Amino acid sequence: MDLATLIGFVAGAVIFIGSLIAGAGDSIGGFLDYPSVIMVLGGGISMTLLSVRLDRFLGFLSIVKNALFTHRKSPLQMIQELVRLAEVSRREGVLALEKYLEEIDDRFVATALRMVVDGMDPDTVKQSMEAEMAAIDFRHGESKQVVDLLGKYAPAFGMIGTLVGLVIMLSNMDDPKKIGPGMAVAILTTLYGAIMANMVCLPLADKLSNRHAQEMLNLTIAQAAVLGIQAGDNPRILQSKLTVYLSPRLRAKLESEKSS
Repeated sequence: MDLATLIGFVAGAVIFIGSLIAGAGDSIGGFLDYPSVIMVLGGGISMTLLSVRLDRFLGFLSIVKNALFTHRKSPLQMIQELVRLAEVSRREGVLALEKYLEEIDDRFVATALRMVVDGMDPDTVKQSMEAEMAAIDFRHGESKQVVDLLGKYAPAFGMIGTLVGLVIMLSNMDDPKKIGPGMAVAILTTLYGAIMANMVCLPLADKLSNRHAQEMLNLTIAQAAVLGIQAGDNPRILQSKLTVYLSPRLRAKLESEKSS
């Protein structure tokens, strides 16, 4: 888990729980209502299951893992490694890259370089890489959809639970003992829906979006680098082409490392 995710999760939990304890004191148990939990969680999960394929829904835990724990190479690291491969290709020839393919842990890069070593024409290599990028983009979109749907349906069932609680409360106005439980269901279902959406699902969806953007940037850099290697670009020229994908700070860092 990266530092930003850890800090955000811990800070959000501490702020929320601390506020409950400070405000409710010994009455904090009043914030727990099992029918409301069942309404929000059960309703959100069941409607999400209705909306997506079963295998995609069952992969929810792996989706969460990818959002929180997946560590990808930074664009700067990608450029440095690809430029080193370009130097090998320039110095020893494209076929010399074959002995480095097993050491490349990025399957996308390794597959593309394998096609280059095998002598495929540049258009075929480019089309194959673009097809792979499109497939990755589609899979990521499907994964994010599960989290988005949970974030949409949980608050909706919170509102449904609120209406149910109000009906219970209003139908028992002549019995004061039943007004409290009805009001609890009415209020707490909305609270649980808001918690699930704003403290779990929406942050996870945004994290997935950020992970996706990072990976697509790396894939774009890899595609440009592989095509440059195949075209026989000078490693320095190739590095200049690839640095357009970096922020000014990272460009300066790359130049300083290259000159040192």
